[in-house]
Amino acid sequence: MRIVIAGGHGQIALRLERLLSARGEEVAGIIRTAEQADDLREAGAEPVVLDLESASVEQVAAVLRGADAAVFAAGAGPGSGVARKETVDKGAAVLFADAAVLAGVRRFVVVSSMGADAAHQGDEVFDVYLRAKGEADAYVQNLDALDWTILRPGALTDDAGTGLVRLEAHTGRGSVPRDDVAAVLAELVDTPATTGLVLELVRGSTPVTVAVKSVAGN
Repeated sequence: MRIVIAGGHGQIALRLERLLSARGEEVAGIIRTAEQADDLREAGAEPVVLDLESASVEQVAAVLRGADAAVFAAGAGPGSGVARKETVDKGAAVLFADAAVLAGVRRFVVVSSMGADAAHQGDEVFDVYLRAKGEADAYVQNLDALDWTILRPGALTDDAGTGLVRLEAHTGRGSVPRDDVAAVLAELVDTPATTGLVLELVRGSTPVTVAVKSVAGN
């Protein structure tokens, strides 16, 4: 399987790249600068330098062509302002989805956020972030050419992963280690039966593989 990850140098993406490459998948990560490339190689991924804030849909499609799955894990980051919530958290997500359609890549997994809502009100940075994420999610959901799954983790932590989660349509608020988010993503990429699902993720008591199989069977 060839998997292309947008936001390849992100904290979740690097973890995901390690997991996927360790199980023998061919992984490519899209990054903004060449300085980030060595970190991806160390994680077992092929670095692809391309700025999703300025790239064309054709340029992104060229990277995606031939892939079996695409994962959108890019984000403007907590220190960014309102403008980049629009250009990255929304704009880059829409671009990546359109490029996947153009490249003929059906399997499409999105790392969103708990509370993402296109109708979210407010003008603070986090309000804009949740609205941008919600608008991006809604855009992906309307693309019939994609077999999409949207994952909405709770508050992210750097605690060591436990491999135990709660993965449901609605979990309620909670936190989750980035390790466990990456583990769930690795399973979702390979579980097309989760197509069409929007899933929330927090710490829990169910092993990751069991949790994913459970939602896939509903």
